[in-house]
Amino acid sequence: MNYPWLDEYCLQKPGATKDYKEDWQATRYMIGGKMFGLQGSDNTGRSVITLKLLPEDGDFLRSQYVDIIPGYYMNKLHWNSVYLDGAVPDDILRDMIDKSYGILFASLPKKAQQEIAE
Repeated sequence: MNYPWLDEYCLQKPGATKDYKEDWQATRYMIGGKMFGLQGSDNTGRSVITLKLLPEDGDFLRSQYVDIIPGYYMNKLHWNSVYLDGAVPDDILRDMIDKSYGILFASLPKKAQQEIAE
């Protein structure tokens, strides 16, 4: 994996947790019970992390980086997968994580957002 900081970066987000979904053989990064990242493997065995983005952001990034593809086994409009053995720059992947977290955080009820922010 080219991103040894990935797990720590996801978990440093306020209120972030992770669990392992045995059925999917994947690690989920969660905020308020909602998944903002999914780290596992595609059908070829390559490691990926799948993140939620606005459709226009995902389209742009997929056009720029061969290692960013429509979300593996997810809604291809909103979710994007990054090959973890690929060449996406660290700052781009960090930005994708930040945006995914932000989208899911904003979808939480205001009370949950306030509790996490405190």
